[in-house]
Amino acid sequence: MSQADTDHAQTRRPQLSIGRLRVALPLLAVALALLALWLAYNGWRQWQDESRSDAVLQSRDLAVQTTQRALQQETQRLRERLAYPDAQSALAAGNLSAAATQLGLGWPQLEQAQVWPPDLQAAYRGLPQSGFGRLAVAEAALVANAPVVRIVKEAGGARLVLAAPARTGGRLAGIAYVRLPLAIATGGLDALNVGETSYLALRQGTYTVHERGDPALGTSAEALAAKVPGTELRIVAALPDAARGVFGLGATAALIAAAVLAGLALLAWVAWRRGSDDSTAVDNDTEAEPTLAQTMQQAPLPNPVPVVEVKEAPKAAPVKIDRGIFRAYDIRGVVGVSLDAGVAELIGQAVGSLMVEKGLHDIVVGRDGRLSGPELVTALTQGLRKAGCNVIDIGLAPTPLVYFGTFHLRTGCGVAVTGSHNPPDYNGFKIVVGGETLSGDAILALHTRIAEDRLHQAATPGTLSQREIGDDYVARIADDVQIDRRLRVVVDAGNGVAGLLGPRVLEAVGADVTPLFCEIDGTFPNHHPDPSEAANLQDLVRMVDRLDADLGLAFDGDGDRLGVVTRDGENIYADRLLMLFAADVLERNPGAMIVYDVKSTGRLAGHILRHGGSPLMWKTGHSLIKAKMRETGAELAGEMSGHFFFAERWYGFDDGIYAAARLLEILAARPESPSEQLKALPKGMSTAEIKVDAPNGDPHAFVEHFRAMAKFEGGRLSTIDGLRMDWNDGWGLVRASNTTPVIVLRFDADSAEALARIQDAFRAQLLASKPDLVLPF
Repeated sequence: MSQADTDHAQTRRPQLSIGRLRVALPLLAVALALLALWLAYNGWRQWQDESRSDAVLQSRDLAVQTTQRALQQETQRLRERLAYPDAQSALAAGNLSAAATQLGLGWPQLEQAQVWPPDLQAAYRGLPQSGFGRLAVAEAALVANAPVVRIVKEAGGARLVLAAPARTGGRLAGIAYVRLPLAIATGGLDALNVGETSYLALRQGTYTVHERGDPALGTSAEALAAKVPGTELRIVAALPDAARGVFGLGATAALIAAAVLAGLALLAWVAWRRGSDDSTAVDNDTEAEPTLAQTMQQAPLPNPVPVVEVKEAPKAAPVKIDRGIFRAYDIRGVVGVSLDAGVAELIGQAVGSLMVEKGLHDIVVGRDGRLSGPELVTALTQGLRKAGCNVIDIGLAPTPLVYFGTFHLRTGCGVAVTGSHNPPDYNGFKIVVGGETLSGDAILALHTRIAEDRLHQAATPGTLSQREIGDDYVARIADDVQIDRRLRVVVDAGNGVAGLLGPRVLEAVGADVTPLFCEIDGTFPNHHPDPSEAANLQDLVRMVDRLDADLGLAFDGDGDRLGVVTRDGENIYADRLLMLFAADVLERNPGAMIVYDVKSTGRLAGHILRHGGSPLMWKTGHSLIKAKMRETGAELAGEMSGHFFFAERWYGFDDGIYAAARLLEILAARPESPSEQLKALPKGMSTAEIKVDAPNGDPHAFVEHFRAMAKFEGGRLSTIDGLRMDWNDGWGLVRASNTTPVIVLRFDADSAEALARIQDAFRAQLLASKPDLVLPF
């Protein structure tokens, strides 16, 4: 290269840079302007959201004040009328009907006024027709020794009711009960102007009494709840998700930044316009660049892509599926006999097809520690992805962690691959779709879908990702539960999957934990992972005694059930634990519904009522109980098998680990030792679950036959799940297991004599139905 060429090249370099910068100026101006518009819009949205939030909070507070004034007016009216001379005279004479008449004279909008005897025995005998809500408010008034306001379902709908102790001469003469229209309680809400983009509601416990605005916002309304003073009612409020600040900027900062960027955009545009006439350098630069035609001539053509002939893969042989593994509330079978990878894949595709029909696409999958788990998860995942579902695999996980994942990861769908408390050669699937645990007909519909080949095949398979959410689960529980004093507990996981998280959670809430059989081993080498069987708790009893621990806690194979033993070795059955949980929940949620299964003690209903709750007996089965909780809005439920379901402060699914944390919270809050508190729970004479091999391996057929043949006298019959006969001093139950081929029996009575009499009556009827039936009692 000559010196002249070198000098010319050096002269062109600064011209090239300046030219390119000028070309970029209009693009920079446009980019800055768009960013300014974005920030301005975001700032305006934040300002709007703040204004709307202030307006909703003002409306909420106004509704609280208006509702409080209305209810105080009715409560004061009740106090005054109970103090009227004519009402006092009637109460002193024991004429409760006349007292009720005096109570209601001239009361605006009054629907009913009654005065009940203070023992409430007549009302208890009238259950369930007399109504649990009426009794709960009466019991609450007695406990508070003051007027109590509640919303109850009565006279064909929700009503406002008041109850108060009716006293005369310093003694309790009765319980005053007044029913009024619901509009008195909801008038404060109705008077407000609530837009379609906000939400306000009156709630009692989990029951929404009255709501205004967009109901879709109701699920997040508790964050802006305000209690109506002097009542158990509250006004809740919600707004759509607020606009997030760009780069973390608030409304004012975003608007200022938008103005600055707009100014910079204007400067860039002006600079470009001023330099647009001097284009020589730019032209020279562009002349040096190769043209498109030159580039095409210089670039070699890529090698042609070879055409590969795709042959259709041969179709796999059809997989036979045993209808018997589709149980009442899950799918469960013997691995290698009725359950294998092929079956798991079809079940996955069936579940995925159901999800697609419901417009759902993401699902959480986890497994317990059984040896067959990895293979079944792989096949299940393949089936789910075939249907187009995106699978989030959380690995080894207790069943409650899978349920938690459906909320935490916002999928609403999950499958726990678990054999629960069954022997090691069993495995199965607990399935949640759209927030509902599949049971009954919904489980059988999966089999029908597979049998009829109504399986969706997506054009593009769903995705597969892995997530670890154990830390989130521990943190969520520890944020909710912290115990007041350290308790020393022994945790026996039975080598089940709860051995991973159970001890971690209890340590996080403040307990000193000694693990026992917490190493995960799908062969369960030490004992069967079923805490409802007393024989499986003996190692735990010995360890608690050896360490002089406060308590022993046991989990089943997948961690959704809890067993408890005291320091002196007593097994506290789950129905007695439910009494403790119910009393605690009802302190914060008077009148709440508490659901329990047919195997629970007869003393449970009275205990719930005495603490101001509404008891409801229902069928055994985790998915059946959860469905009943959703239907009734119950705050708590429990089964004799050790499943506990907390809707209050938790998500309403059965979780043995969370239940253990709540138990320690209750026990640590009182000065008595855990053993003293648990021993104080009402107790009679009862048996554990008695399991009898079903004739021909079909427990349902036998129980149907027994219900048709059995004839008992003097008792109250219930057939919601098997046959339960209640007498004044005890009861007996015969029902079919939904998980194993056995008949389940249980007996409960006030005394040993009554227990023996009831067992004798059932033995006679069982042998009359099947003379060669082997009974262990």
